[in-house]
Amino acid sequence: MSRATARLFLHSLRRFNHSRPQFQETLTFELSQPPCPTWKLGDGASWQAEYEKTPRKTWVMKDTSKQDAYRLLTSAIIPRPIAFVSSLASDGTPNVAPFSYFSMVSHNPPLISVSFLLSPKRPKDTRENILNTKEFTVNIISENFIEAANACSVEAPAHVDEWIVSGLTMEPSQEVKPPCVKESAVSMECNLHFHHDVTPLDSHEVTTTIVLGLIKQIHVRESVLSPDGLQVDPALLRPVARLGGTSYSRLTHGFGIPRISWKKTSDEIARLTEKQCS
Repeated sequence: MSRATARLFLHSLRRFNHSRPQFQETLTFELSQPPCPTWKLGDGASWQAEYEKTPRKTWVMKDTSKQDAYRLLTSAIIPRPIAFVSSLASDGTPNVAPFSYFSMVSHNPPLISVSFLLSPKRPKDTRENILNTKEFTVNIISENFIEAANACSVEAPAHVDEWIVSGLTMEPSQEVKPPCVKESAVSMECNLHFHHDVTPLDSHEVTTTIVLGLIKQIHVRESVLSPDGLQVDPALLRPVARLGGTSYSRLTHGFGIPRISWKKTSDEIARLTEKQCS
């Protein structure tokens, strides 16, 4: 990146954020009680939310433009985890890019999903790389390198190296060729397990490709593990999630709610059912 381009980028960034409070690096994750610790089976909502007092607006999706559908769905289905995907082209050219259409599918076998929207101009480099080489890594994004990861979403030509754009560091993988992101506390080495091209009901044009990745190895920095050495501590991982528009979110608060035991509650549930039916 030239000095002139860097100055222009910084100027735009300052204008974008000038009216917002500064990021609080020292804000940490904490657990609290659930919203209603006295909630009992059959109680329903703990209180009436203000939004319940307003009417619903409805979108018929087949009549909704692609742009409006994108804005609506990405702002409603939140927060979304972000897959920071590292891949290699067939000629060895590296690529790294963030994707928020991402989730865990299964732990047995250990599978994750990543979806790629197909641009009418040209396919996503990451999609092409995965389909051609059958390998990739997924790295979890933490607060300290979100700007660098976000920079990798630039719609650059295939020959542009996003690693250089981001300033992030390649770390050799152990079982696949694409590198992991050294700055990431959690990295997963994956093989292509399955992919499926998706088309709209009224068209044969492929608009999305869903990829399932089989996790071969997962690497976690010991410093973000809980005392049991097996679970990742969210307070130490400090993950970042995707919202709508250009917004991201951080994980600063959580609460625990125990699972309902059928053995302990079956009689009470039976009474509730009988009461409802009477």
